[in-house]
Amino acid sequence: MKNTIMALIQESRFKELKSVIEKINVVDIAELFELLNKDQVIIVFRLLNKEKAAEVFSYLSRDNQQFIIESISDKEIKNIIEELFIDDTVDLIEEMPSNVVNKVLKNADDVTRKTINLFLTYPENSAGSLMTTELVDLKKEMTVFEAISYIKKYGVDKETINNCYVTNKFRKLEGTVSIRKLILSDDESLIEDIMNTDIVKVNTFDDQEEIAELFKKYDYTSMPVVDKENCLVGIITIDDIVDIIEQENTEDFQIMAAMTPSEEEYIKTPILMLAKNRIIWLLVLMISATFTGAIIRRYENVLQSVVILASFIPMLMDTGGNAGSQSSTMVIRSIALGEIQFTDFYKVLWKEFRVSLLVGFILAFVNFFRILIFDKAGLPITIIVCFSLFATVVLAKILGCLLPIFAKKVKLDPAIMASPLITTLVDAMSLILFFTLSNTFLDI
Repeated sequence: MKNTIMALIQESRFKELKSVIEKINVVDIAELFELLNKDQVIIVFRLLNKEKAAEVFSYLSRDNQQFIIESISDKEIKNIIEELFIDDTVDLIEEMPSNVVNKVLKNADDVTRKTINLFLTYPENSAGSLMTTELVDLKKEMTVFEAISYIKKYGVDKETINNCYVTNKFRKLEGTVSIRKLILSDDESLIEDIMNTDIVKVNTFDDQEEIAELFKKYDYTSMPVVDKENCLVGIITIDDIVDIIEQENTEDFQIMAAMTPSEEEYIKTPILMLAKNRIIWLLVLMISATFTGAIIRRYENVLQSVVILASFIPMLMDTGGNAGSQSSTMVIRSIALGEIQFTDFYKVLWKEFRVSLLVGFILAFVNFFRILIFDKAGLPITIIVCFSLFATVVLAKILGCLLPIFAKKVKLDPAIMASPLITTLVDAMSLILFFTLSNTFLDI
């Protein structure tokens, strides 16, 4: 299909092209735009009807959105704004340069402009900044027949009608009712009798990560947003939550890899920005690694007396770092999924301690025969290395499980306590332990 469309564009057969693209899903059309040059983008965009153009626009990359806004007429911009859901319009404004923002606001009507300005007052990544005001609210005094008639009349341009919200005359939220329940209920039944009063809702200032956890917990497709007086001000829909989950996961991956989080696409991110996002943590970890060097210099006499000890340092440090990373990764994931709370501190510690004993013993056991037979290091050195390995694994796994939990407790991202930081801490601890034991029992 893409080849056919590209051929029609190249041959300037726009009448046929218009007929073809009108039958294609809006997401697929948006993907097609990424293959077009700037002139073709405007041509194809203007072939779309008013409603479809707005839908396609909401799925376009920020670069293409900016280019289209800068290139089309005020009337066309007005048509897009009228058809876009308010949360998509706010997202557009938040990420565009001032000249584009001014052009959009200039072509918005007074009601839309006031709504946009209200949304922009909410903190970034809060429920208020994510919600949309396009919803259907019913009154509990309505009959099912009246409610369905109301939805048919006013629900056409709403983002979703799968769930409707019941409010009183002061817009206080009193209940919810699904479109399914409305359709299956008797026409004369009152909304008050069929609505669900056990409402799961979020406040305008709730954090997006907490909201995403609620969506996952209850498997909702939409959720009401209320203010501090329990007045319904909007809803958050599942499409926004999917974006949030992707954003939060990406951020965690970047933090775990010791990088400053960035929402920019990798290909489109400038080299200087990529370097800036990485260099800070690299500097921190490099400087912290000087402690490792200081420990080695502190015990130079040990290494000079028993040179073979130096050959075991990489093995101890690598194994400790890997063991700590395994524990921290599992705990960070469980925290992200809501499986672990701070109150589970002792359960996690006890579980990881037992795992570390088992894993540490097996590693030390295998290493004992390897060193004794292949390295021929002698029994005292073999015992010291194996005990150091065992103790390092135990310490690493305890640190790996505890640090993310404490980070969450003090309102830090648990992902900070991932592989690079754990490895640095465990390296220092393993070396101190190894050299202390060597210095004590080898009589150096």
